[in-house]
Amino acid sequence: MIVETKYGKIEGVDKGSYIEYRGVPYAKPPVGDLRWRKPQEPDAWEGIYQAVDFKNRCVQEDHLSPPYDKDFYSNPDFARPDDEDCLYLQIWAPKSGLKHTEGTLSGTHKNEAGSQETAERPRQKKLPVAFWIHGGAFLGGFSSELEFDGKAYCDRGVILVSVEYRCNIFGFFAHPWLTAESERGISGNYGILDQIAGLKWVYENIGAFGGDRDNITIFGQSAGAMSVQTLVSTELTGNLIAKAILQSGGSYGGGLHRDIPLKEQEQYGELFAEMMHAGSLEELRAKTTEEIRSAMGKFMEKVLPIAKGLFLTPVWDGYLLDGGYYELMDAGKIKDIPYMLGTTKDDILVTPEMAEKGEFSELYQGCIAFSRKLEELGRNPAYVYYFTRDLPGDDFGAWHSSELWYMFGTLDRCWRPWEEQDRRLSARMLDYWVNFMKTGNPNGAGAEVWKPCTKEEPAVFELC
Repeated sequence: MIVETKYGKIEGVDKGSYIEYRGVPYAKPPVGDLRWRKPQEPDAWEGIYQAVDFKNRCVQEDHLSPPYDKDFYSNPDFARPDDEDCLYLQIWAPKSGLKHTEGTLSGTHKNEAGSQETAERPRQKKLPVAFWIHGGAFLGGFSSELEFDGKAYCDRGVILVSVEYRCNIFGFFAHPWLTAESERGISGNYGILDQIAGLKWVYENIGAFGGDRDNITIFGQSAGAMSVQTLVSTELTGNLIAKAILQSGGSYGGGLHRDIPLKEQEQYGELFAEMMHAGSLEELRAKTTEEIRSAMGKFMEKVLPIAKGLFLTPVWDGYLLDGGYYELMDAGKIKDIPYMLGTTKDDILVTPEMAEKGEFSELYQGCIAFSRKLEELGRNPAYVYYFTRDLPGDDFGAWHSSELWYMFGTLDRCWRPWEEQDRRLSARMLDYWVNFMKTGNPNGAGAEVWKPCTKEEPAVFELC
């Protein structure tokens, strides 16, 4: 089925009840002189763009440990080449939504005089849109991984979009040379600016796929959730976002966020330029992709002890972010929209000792604090969840990212010996996620009631 966007016509892959549009360009390739610049609007094309192949992932190093290696990256059919030319979207759109975008919506009927008269047919209701941001510590990952798929969302009447964005040194490198070059006197944050460009592309074009641009839910896990919190904390996203889901990364007062000022990130960037033996920005941009990739490991080893944690992340630059994450929440500078967030039982900040004692992590507490802060601001509290299902097949428990198989409905792609309990849980989670995307409330007919997390009743909904 062919759709017409602002930039030209697109044809995808027919999957029966829905269409997959793979590798849709939302920005120009950030290569050559566009390396380490904000994303540029793509060129229009003639003819029909064949969106039938998933494109490149951002250049990255693979340092995969169990269970991630076997769960998410063991199937070669889902491997994607690395390239700086990576700014593409994937779109899964139900045919039910696409049909009403084709042709005219007007019809004819006979009036009382017997002559033909044109009448407008009722327009089919536009579909809600879910905009997915992958995780990977801002160092890697990609938008078409094994565990991601839009079929279950299409089956429930939601369009799913996933976005590729620049990671690691390609997405978050800052340097005084770049800052001097910028008309705004900033550098870094290119990966987040990519996400915003992708979100704007969806807002402007998703109507052609049957989507409602005024009902876009952004959601992500780990670095994707941290990205979501960034996007709801910046004025650059305007009114593009209707709802937000933050999985193992959203918080207030305690969690994964780091408030790194631009000047600090520039200092790390100067170390990288020295390691690359570059005497100017021109020399640095002239380095090959492979030269930069081969230096990333040594660069990380050198800076991690200084930065005391991940540092190739969004920075406080006065443009994307005009304050620290929790400072912005204190000032009410976070979008007044419905929120859903949570963690897993054996999440990233849970130590073995904490797990043995049944203690909750700082990230878990940060989710509750996030909801309480919303209520303190006079907003609606959030829906907070706690995923506790130990995945069958090994002893890793309910590990960081383990819920992805369930809320994407992709259990059958995984090697694990799933039980009926897992399939029921996956169906429940999909219903909760989709209900939230449609209405801002995860509850639906016949489902166990999920209460919002309030000061008086700090409810945390267990998914098990």
